[in-house]
Amino acid sequence: MATKVSIRSDSGKLRRVAVVGGGLAGLMTALKLAEVNVPVDIFSLVPVKRSHSVCAQGGINASVNTKGEGDSPDIHFAETVYGGDFLANQPLVKGMAQAAPDLVYLLDRMGVPFNRTPEGLIDFRRFGGTLFHRTAYAGATTGQQLLYALDEQVRRFEMKLASDERGLAIPGEPLVRKLEYWDFLETVRDDSGVCVGLVAQDLKSMAVKSFPYDAVVLATGGCGIVFGKSTLSVICTGTAAASAYSQGAVYANGEFIQVHPTAIPGADKLRLISESARGEGGRVWVPKDATDARAPKDIPEKERDYFLERTYPGYGNLVPRDIASRAIFKTCFHEGRGIRNSSTGKNEHEVYLDLSHKDEKFLRSKLAGILEIYEKFVGVDPYKNPMKVFPAVHYSMGGLWTDFEATADGLPVQGSPRNHATSIPGLYAVGEVDYQYHGANRLGANSLLSCLYGGTLTGPAVASYRAAMARSAFDLPKSIFDKAEKRCHDAFEQSLKQNQDSDKAENPYLLHQELGELMLRDCTIERDNATLDKVIGSLGELGERYQQVRCPDQSPRVNQGAPFVRHLGNMLRLSRVIAEGARARDESRGAHFKPAFENRNDADWLRTTLASAKEDGTPRFIRDFTYDCAGKSVSINDKVDVSLEKPRARKYEVAGAASKGGAA
Repeated sequence: MATKVSIRSDSGKLRRVAVVGGGLAGLMTALKLAEVNVPVDIFSLVPVKRSHSVCAQGGINASVNTKGEGDSPDIHFAETVYGGDFLANQPLVKGMAQAAPDLVYLLDRMGVPFNRTPEGLIDFRRFGGTLFHRTAYAGATTGQQLLYALDEQVRRFEMKLASDERGLAIPGEPLVRKLEYWDFLETVRDDSGVCVGLVAQDLKSMAVKSFPYDAVVLATGGCGIVFGKSTLSVICTGTAAASAYSQGAVYANGEFIQVHPTAIPGADKLRLISESARGEGGRVWVPKDATDARAPKDIPEKERDYFLERTYPGYGNLVPRDIASRAIFKTCFHEGRGIRNSSTGKNEHEVYLDLSHKDEKFLRSKLAGILEIYEKFVGVDPYKNPMKVFPAVHYSMGGLWTDFEATADGLPVQGSPRNHATSIPGLYAVGEVDYQYHGANRLGANSLLSCLYGGTLTGPAVASYRAAMARSAFDLPKSIFDKAEKRCHDAFEQSLKQNQDSDKAENPYLLHQELGELMLRDCTIERDNATLDKVIGSLGELGERYQQVRCPDQSPRVNQGAPFVRHLGNMLRLSRVIAEGARARDESRGAHFKPAFENRNDADWLRTTLASAKEDGTPRFIRDFTYDCAGKSVSINDKVDVSLEKPRARKYEVAGAASKGGAA
């Protein structure tokens, strides 16, 4: 349908759409749009090949069943919604699981160097929450290999010109253009609230500019830097999502933040040790004697506590991440059984992740990328010695609310303009920035899959939305865009000038450090209502102090301080959504755990948390709303679609419980 739509507006301008973010979700969306001759501009904070997708290590899930274990897309679907504690809308998860094998084969054809079996087939490893070998991988640098392959495919369309209705190339108009080192500031909306473009800042010249677009797609990743130190890149501040939220986009399930069980403790950044380490036989343990200060190689097997294997014999070291993180936290904090520091005589908040019993040649063929990281930053050979790890903030299951349309048999309607639409007409979201697919807890190796599958839905959805437009954004008065541009330019200029002469001025980097320490300490693995009340109060105080921030850099070009000040304001907004959502949800579900409410409460809380911004930016939680999409009004409520798989208790002590359908 999209190919029959005029490629030019009534005024003769080429009708482009924007994709903000150059990771896997953004590139797949751009690729699907370019394939149907929809011109795309890709905006990225960094060079596209440095997008955070490049950091993914372990692999991508697909139930191909080459090892003859009886795995299938239906089991993959069941285990995903089970692992997410039944908070994910099931039609999208089912569509993702069914599409996964073809997506992996497509990536293989694109040239991704997947590990192979001796027979030459794509190899698969185990990841958490399943008993099947389902995760395709390219060593331990899978994200990098996928990103580079997809970028290569998109580059073909950078060399191809858009064509008109007669099939003739339009000179000077490539199908895809990349604008790297640009920071998204806000959407441009017309008088009826429809997104008709965006405002962005060139991070080299610091110029603020507005752009008209028939639709805008946010593929801007997660918000882990709200927590200060995390496994995420420092660009993952959630600023674009927070800006859209401030402009009226609904934010969903913000309280669900994944803490990865195994990362390298560090002063600057928490570097991930992928779940693939446990998938290839890594074992988590601490000494049985909490006072044992011997080197780990000197502690005999019988004096080690492999507590995940002991507590969860059905899945052992490959229980889902929320369960493993809580078990490690309990062992270190509540039982005081971390690793003994022989110098201080105290137990550190660390456990051992041990691969030293595995053959070094085997490990180098499967895990060299992550083991190299450990050796480089810790200075210890992980092939011969157990690694010291501890949980770290890793992923946001929550994000911008996005819609979907399902068929009668429970699959997404391909090409529906509702797929991945936000509550702002004309604005779409895909990848970690949206809330779909993972519910209350993401299973490992589903993130790359959800980014790619989401892109295959979003591209056709945007094309359909564009085809249904009564009037192109490129025919709107220039004043709409000038007004938005001036507002953002004035805000930027004000951020450079404010509080420069004040003796009470705040340092934005120190303020962010306080924010990160607060959120990391009191709003991650275990949550308590009284503590959360204090967190919310402290966030209010930080918000007031933010008004006294002084920009540390006055440079007219390549100014890194001013964008950080802006991002900090947006991080403070998201932190309120996260903390207040956690305070309101009185149950334990997936990554959200309250010891005072240990059980999941489906009667009251089998629903999506929907947050809408008040005028002051603080969240107002709603149960329903309406929005317009392609000329139709759509009514939305907070019910979760559990029509395909009956909710039941999670029991990882028993092997195979996740894939047994409606069984208890």
